[in-house]
Amino acid sequence: MRLIQKITSVLRHPSVPQCWLGLAIGLLLPVAAFSAQAGYRQKAEQILKAAGIHGGLIIHLNCGDGRLTAAFPANGSYIVQGLDADVTAARQTIRSLGFYGKVSAEPWMGNRLPYVDNLVNLVVADDLGRLAMEEVLRVLAPNGVALIGGKKTVKPRPEGMDEWQQHYHDADNNAVANDDLVGPPRHFEWIAKPQWSRSHLCLPSINSLVSAGGRLYSIEDHASSEHPALPGKFSLICRDAFNGIELWRHPFPDWQPINIYIKYTPTQLQRRL
Repeated sequence: MRLIQKITSVLRHPSVPQCWLGLAIGLLLPVAAFSAQAGYRQKAEQILKAAGIHGGLIIHLNCGDGRLTAAFPANGSYIVQGLDADVTAARQTIRSLGFYGKVSAEPWMGNRLPYVDNLVNLVVADDLGRLAMEEVLRVLAPNGVALIGGKKTVKPRPEGMDEWQQHYHDADNNAVANDDLVGPPRHFEWIAKPQWSRSHLCLPSINSLVSAGGRLYSIEDHASSEHPALPGKFSLICRDAFNGIELWRHPFPDWQPINIYIKYTPTQLQRRL
C-alpha cells in the first residue's frame, strides 16, 4: 500500500496524463492484495507450526473479514471454518480467493460452539469473549490444540481410551479392547466417503481397519460400484479418527482380486495391513 501511495504521488504531477494514474492504480491494486494475503498466509503457517498439527479440522473464532481464515491450507488434509456474528465479508473473501468448500464461514452467536464433542483439531482466536474455555475443550479432539491470544492449550488424551493396532486388537488375537469409554452409539460423530460400497458379491470395499495415535488406517476399494466385475482400485488411507478427515492415501494396484468367486475373502487378508 505504501508503494501505491508513492507511485500515485509521482503520477499526480501536472506533467503526467491522468489516464496513466488510473491505469497504474488498476495494475497495482491486485499486487497489493496479493501481498497482503501473503502476510496472512505467513501468519497461518506460524499458527500451524506453533500448534503442531498436520491436517484436520481448524476453527477460527471471530473470523472478521476471513483473510486469516482463508490463509490456512485449503487442501485435502485440512478443513477450515470461520465463525462470527456477521460472515458476509468473510464469505466474499473466501469466494474471491477460490477456496470456498474446504474453507467456509458460518454465523455464530458466541456462547456455544456448533460441533459435537471431540471433533476439532485446532481452535484459533484472539480472545474467547463470553465463550467459556470448557466449551472449547469440549469440542477439541484428544491431543487437539487451542491457540487463544497466542496461548497454547492441548487437550489430553483420556486414560481409558484404547487403540486397535492389529486385526484382532493386539498380538494376542483376543479381539477385545481395553477401553473404558466405549458405549452404545447415540449419534453419528462423522460420515466420510465412500458413500456406497461395492457389491456384496465381491470383496468388501473396506476390508482392513486398524487405529492408533488418533488415526484410522484402512485398505479401501474406491472403484466404481456400477458393476461387481469391474477391477478394484485399492488404497491405504489414513483418516483422523475423531472427525474422519482424510489426511493421506497411498494407492496400489495389486491388493487382491475382488471376484475370484462370490463373497470370497481370504482368511489372512486383513492381517496384511
